Amino acid sequence: MSDRRRNALKTALQLTCQLLWVLGLVVGLSGVYLLIKYKQNSLFFSHTYITLPAGLALCSAVFLVTSGCFGTWLNLRDSTFKQGLFVYLLVLVFCLESTATALAYFHSTKLDLDIAPLRGVFQKYTGSSQDPNSRAVDITQEKLQCCGVHDYRDWLETSWFNQTGGLLVPRSCCNSTFPSCNGTVDQPWQLYEKGCHVKLEMALQFVLSFIIWGSLLVFVVEVVLFLTVAQLMKDQPYIEYQVLGIN
Repeated sequence: MSDRRRNALKTALQLTCQLLWVLGLVVGLSGVYLLIKYKQNSLFFSHTYITLPAGLALCSAVFLVTSGCFGTWLNLRDSTFKQGLFVYLLVLVFCLESTATALAYFHSTKLDLDIAPLRGVFQKYTGSSQDPNSRAVDITQEKLQCCGVHDYRDWLETSWFNQTGGLLVPRSCCNSTFPSCNGTVDQPWQLYEKGCHVKLEMALQFVLSFIIWGSLLVFVVEVVLFLTVAQLMKDQPYIEYQVLGIN
């Protein structure tokens, strides 16, 4: 292999490895975001399995950053052993990303079942700040800017609404653009229009899709790295051995 071609391959390897650890940071952030969403809304999930894609995304992010830094350092050395170790790290990343992508896609198709307990938590609302269900509902409605499960009319079927005399929904339903809103149902335009089910589902779909598309981009980068390292290993100069003479 000519020195010019070998230097071009090394430059391509270095640039691609830099992209690899940047992708590692992105994948890691998507995993962290999914874990935060789960922690904030844990009462609304039927099980903890939805955190598996987040855990695998974080693990793959660690290997991505490690592989990217190792590949950049490897670029300065002609070592078949280090190149093989780099390929092994890429294979580990491929396995982790493949599993994370499969789990993320699986959960994206069954979010209705994953957040099925949402309605039950809303039904148990008491309005007390000491009640974990009530606090979770109020925080969710304020942060997601939503009201009820599907819309504010879901509150009309709750026991808490009847206890208020059939007049009020929680103040957390009030649209922040209406400071005078007190939650009365005779002024529905002052309440958030969308329900929390669709808002929470949209937020989860976004982060799961981010994990899926981020993994696909990682796969493309890995293919480029596999081909580049294969060329460097293929054209590695042979070491000449000599038989030692015996006197």
